[in-house]
Amino acid sequence: MTGRILHLGVGNFHRAHQAWYTQAARGWQITGVSLRSPALRDKLQGQGFDYTLALKDARGTRLERITVLDDILFADDPAGIKAAGHQADIIMLTVTEKGYHLGPDGQLDLEAPAIKADLSGDTHTIYPFLLGALEGRDKPVTILSCDNLTANGDSLRAALSRFAQACGKALTAEVRFPNAMVDRITPATTDALREEVAKGGMACAAPVETEVFTEWVIEDDFAGPRPAWEVAGAQIVPDAAPYEMRKLRMLNGAHSALAYAGLLKGQDYIHQAVADPELRALINGVFDEASATLPAPVETDSYRAALLDRFANPALKHSLRQIAMDGSLKLPVRLIGTISDLNGATPHCRKAVAAWMQFVQQEVAQGRALDDPKATQISAACAGDDPENALARIIGYSA
Repeated sequence: MTGRILHLGVGNFHRAHQAWYTQAARGWQITGVSLRSPALRDKLQGQGFDYTLALKDARGTRLERITVLDDILFADDPAGIKAAGHQADIIMLTVTEKGYHLGPDGQLDLEAPAIKADLSGDTHTIYPFLLGALEGRDKPVTILSCDNLTANGDSLRAALSRFAQACGKALTAEVRFPNAMVDRITPATTDALREEVAKGGMACAAPVETEVFTEWVIEDDFAGPRPAWEVAGAQIVPDAAPYEMRKLRMLNGAHSALAYAGLLKGQDYIHQAVADPELRALINGVFDEASATLPAPVETDSYRAALLDRFANPALKHSLRQIAMDGSLKLPVRLIGTISDLNGATPHCRKAVAAWMQFVQQEVAQGRALDDPKATQISAACAGDDPENALARIIGYSA
């Protein structure tokens, strides 16, 4: 089976994960869409959109050439994106949590400035592009979210329906929104990586490095054809929710705990933080608390052991500051859900939330800009008389 994929948010994670799986499946091509900058398109255009993927573990580095991307479109070409969307059998997204513009209730925030602009005819967010791809379609389509949202497919379906309704439109195409869980640690590209792949004989203007481990769990709910992703290890399952919860609460929860607590101790990378006995004890506590909330059939003991090995991988310099971005959106699904489910009997998850509060207060006090969609509210909370309670309200946390 062959087919076409349109991917919104063609960044490093997509190129290390979904593109890698799609190449292994053979026969499918991906057209990428860069929503924020044409820089990646400009870097890869001269090499036919092929790029080098460096897979790293303690044993060394393996270089692969990924050739499944056939073009990268930029957001300033909505007509081209619409045309590509009409040809696609699957539309995928990796736009991070903030790319969905959901409010505290999990619904699309119609008052968000970017959403209000799009409702006036602009194209700042994913929603006009998705509606354009659905309008006038003559074949079914699957829209597959690959972001760290609870029930990401269900959440996207509800948000897109609400946006369409606000535009006075209806979703008339046959479309499915399977839930999915994705996992592969993927640091930002550095000059050192460019030098490394060049020395390895696979020079690339925009290489990607990632770990050897990878996981992809997808609900079997497709509107039409799909790549045989399972040949590379993807799991097609009736229900992705248990796997998604395990990943969000164990891997992502521990990542956030290490990021904020590690930065407060002056550390830079995940492998440094997990080597610190105090922080290793912290995340083992997060693992214990998260595990107590997880449903069958997920297994946690070997998963925990694998996470500790992955975090300790010295070949990947995964920046704590990269992980610390967008904490106001990440903490509710990574840590606060566990705290709520266990009625607050979660000293380690609470300690991780306290580390976030201390971290943002320190950043504001030192005059550094917060990389968070709620940076303005967080800065105001830090400057108030009761910063901890004000910060708790921002993330829906009962201190």
